[in-house]
Amino acid sequence: MNVQLFLAFVAVAIALACTPGVDWAYSITAGLGRRSFVPAVAGLCSGYVLHTVLMVAGLAAMLAGMPGVLEWLTVAGAGYLLWLGTATIRSWRGASFTPAAGVGHPGQNQFRTFLQGMGTSGINPKGLLFYVALVPQFVSPEAPLPVPVQSGLLGLTFVLLAAVVYTCVALLSRKLLQSRPDAARRVTLASGIIMVGLGAILLAEQLLPLAAAHA
Repeated sequence: MNVQLFLAFVAVAIALACTPGVDWAYSITAGLGRRSFVPAVAGLCSGYVLHTVLMVAGLAAMLAGMPGVLEWLTVAGAGYLLWLGTATIRSWRGASFTPAAGVGHPGQNQFRTFLQGMGTSGINPKGLLFYVALVPQFVSPEAPLPVPVQSGLLGLTFVLLAAVVYTCVALLSRKLLQSRPDAARRVTLASGIIMVGLGAILLAEQLLPLAAAHA
């Protein structure tokens, strides 16, 4: 693998992972009181592992080239974000921010937390497009490693970097906000609003063209 291309990819991947968005919102919510935020971060990263597998198998490019399928994925992702964000907003007033308590869903098991994280990143069509549009730009056909192997290594590199960033976000949110219940509740509310907002934007991106076509 071309070292310069790899380092350039690492720089871009870090910048993208450090950009606040729905993954950050979920990481912050996970860090504010669950016994462990590891299942949430692991779930987020597993969604990107799924995108990596699809990319290596060539399915990501195929799905991206099928507008109908991508539109349905976008609608599904938007619906999921709207549901998750609404649940977070509804729970913010009564949330307890102690290590033994959960945020948003008291008693929520770790497997469900993992699945929610996986859904947050895995069902997001923008994640799929990231792998289709960006990763190939950093693959070198002249490199000794086959293109699928290079693609897989780049995809897993992003997963690793995302894991580090999201862990730091969750840790910082717990450290800075756990002793400030009012601030923590406001951040939880803001996280829910971000999820709902992004879900609404994704849904609007699909519905507005349809509305314009029938106008």
